Amino acid sequence: MKRILQLLLLAAMTWPTFMNAQSVAREWNEELLEAIRKDVPRPTVHSRNLFHSSVLMYDAWALFDDNASMMFLGEEFNGYDVPFDGIDDPIDIEEARAELLSFAVFRLLEHRFANSPNADITIPALEAQMAEFSYDESFTSTDYSGGSYAALGNYMAEQMIAYGLQDGANEANDYVNMNYMPTNDPIILPLDIVNTDIDPNRWQPLAFDYSEVDGEIIPEAAPPFLSPYWGQVGAFALNDDDLEVFEINGADFSVYHNPGAPYYIENSDGDALEDPYKWMHSLVASWSSHLDPGDGVMIDISPASIGNIQSYPTDFEGYQAFYDYENGGDASIGHDVNPATGMAYEGQMVPRADYARVLAEFWADGPSSETPPGHWFTILNHVSDNPLLEKKFQGSGDLLSDLEWDVKTYVTLGSAMHDVAVSVWGVKCYYDYVRPISAIRYMGNLGQSSDNTLDNYDPHGLPLIPGQFEIIESGDPLAGEEDEHVGEMKIMSWKGHDAIENVETDVAGVGWIRANTWIPYQKFNFVTPPFAGYVSGHSTFSSAAAEVMASVTGDEFFPGGMGTFSFAQNEYLAFEDGPSIDMELQWATYKDASDQASLSRIWGGIHPPIDDIPGRLMGTEIAEDVIDLAVEYFNGSPVGVEESDLAFELEAYPNPTDGEVNISINKSGLYTINLYSIEGKRMTQETKYVSNGKILLNYSNFESGIYFVEVQDQVNNQKKSFKFILN
Repeated sequence: MKRILQLLLLAAMTWPTFMNAQSVAREWNEELLEAIRKDVPRPTVHSRNLFHSSVLMYDAWALFDDNASMMFLGEEFNGYDVPFDGIDDPIDIEEARAELLSFAVFRLLEHRFANSPNADITIPALEAQMAEFSYDESFTSTDYSGGSYAALGNYMAEQMIAYGLQDGANEANDYVNMNYMPTNDPIILPLDIVNTDIDPNRWQPLAFDYSEVDGEIIPEAAPPFLSPYWGQVGAFALNDDDLEVFEINGADFSVYHNPGAPYYIENSDGDALEDPYKWMHSLVASWSSHLDPGDGVMIDISPASIGNIQSYPTDFEGYQAFYDYENGGDASIGHDVNPATGMAYEGQMVPRADYARVLAEFWADGPSSETPPGHWFTILNHVSDNPLLEKKFQGSGDLLSDLEWDVKTYVTLGSAMHDVAVSVWGVKCYYDYVRPISAIRYMGNLGQSSDNTLDNYDPHGLPLIPGQFEIIESGDPLAGEEDEHVGEMKIMSWKGHDAIENVETDVAGVGWIRANTWIPYQKFNFVTPPFAGYVSGHSTFSSAAAEVMASVTGDEFFPGGMGTFSFAQNEYLAFEDGPSIDMELQWATYKDASDQASLSRIWGGIHPPIDDIPGRLMGTEIAEDVIDLAVEYFNGSPVGVEESDLAFELEAYPNPTDGEVNISINKSGLYTINLYSIEGKRMTQETKYVSNGKILLNYSNFESGIYFVEVQDQVNNQKKSFKFILN
């Protein structure tokens, strides 16, 4: 029930949603987001779905724009040729765009979600959307030679589907793993088993069930590493300058924007917290002690105190200064005034535990949600609905129609989310870095690494910190009936799902737990995502999305200087009851929201700081490249191409002519041909796709005289003209 309410709340963020008609692109984006929510939570797969659908949407619009360049149709898309023979201009461009876009996106989504676990819901919903637009979803022809925009939409989808079956995503085999085997055996979560026989620097699967055969315990239901090969998938703005290729088990793996290695565990000799690995992973356990709403700790979570981070750390000393190990939070300094109102932001004091728990759940986007890239599309859509937003791309120029705004912002955000997924999962696979649940249990099972005079000393153990990490002694409630746990490590932490009988009414609270039972604040059947930690997808997706949002709106601040999301007392949280009061998340800037998303994964027990900061930095770099390339497409010439390379050459003959004019062009592509009289009046206009270097024009029905022909390359917006005499 709470999860249903959570999704309903997400659809009703604080800023109002007006009932004005939405663009056809927005309608289909909402359908895609709903399909994602009903599918398996795969950030890689769904960032690709968002990217491919947004490219089709953009091309459906750009085909009829005099300035924009196409991305897919008639182009070479990551080495895949998409032939296009041209189509006559429509009488009603907006109707043609809507029909073309709808058939293209519908066919793609119909294909991509055909095997979704909720396909029986998703496919009828997509068909219902077609019916609402009065389109015949049973029309499947791809022959657009007669001028059918529905057929052209089907053709575009057919080509995108074909491209997707060879782009490296392994879609034909349902995206199963290729060339990856985990180093470590799984943790068997239902059992109390010591977790020391692992490589503490490498990822470890989680088994949610087990069987016993001839006395041997066999882990079962351990989800495999999601998309370890994703660095090979065709991207948008990633290029060879960003790329390194590494060999793993005899196979090549691509890593874009390589951040370098994370911190690996070191031996300690009474100086545990001087080891960056131990400091960072034990910080995650330390922050899990902040999740008790009854502890009385209150903090200000308004933009007056939260956000406006000035810089990010690049070394261990910087990390120690940036994150508050004991109390939680980061180096935020807040904002003095709201630039939209000129007034100071009003404070909002809330229990720290409510803030931390709400962050962990709001930004989690685990099962039954739209995943992190989809979450940022919902934020984009709500910002687009805000009446304070002027739909001027990058904040300047003319007001855009809803459709032009949507297709440009969608393809920019979608491209960024996809390039993030390609980059992040390449890094995740190559470094194959441990998650906190494995690292904390590993260190805790070994003992402590602060005092080498004690019996339970181990150079890889947890630090000893009074009130946070201590040794179980005889008489301790955790010691066991026969003191079997004496000498083990205990952690002051969130007590986990075993302390909750009813998520509707109960709160686990915080207390001492045995170190080898530590668990993140996550859903009981999810615990930790099934892939390596370094780098954080949330940090990278969110950082890139914030950069895109600030760019496309032309303002780093949310409309009105404030974005908010409200939470009702004891109605929002799904893992346990809460929050304990009415509250709202508040962000002055998109970057503030992004930085908050990053912190959510630490309080949620998913990532240590070393996973976080490199992801934030990567996201910004990736977004900047995407924005540059997208803008070049919008303006008519893809980035990195010299003007001289865009020019085409043509010859026209015979001249004079009795009616037929042969034009030879040295570059294939889509061309618009205008015929003008000697007085400058346009007589005809036609668009043709040149694949064999020749165009045949017939002007025999015109009176004899002198005429001019203008030929315009629709992809690169180059023009050439010539004069001819018609006998």
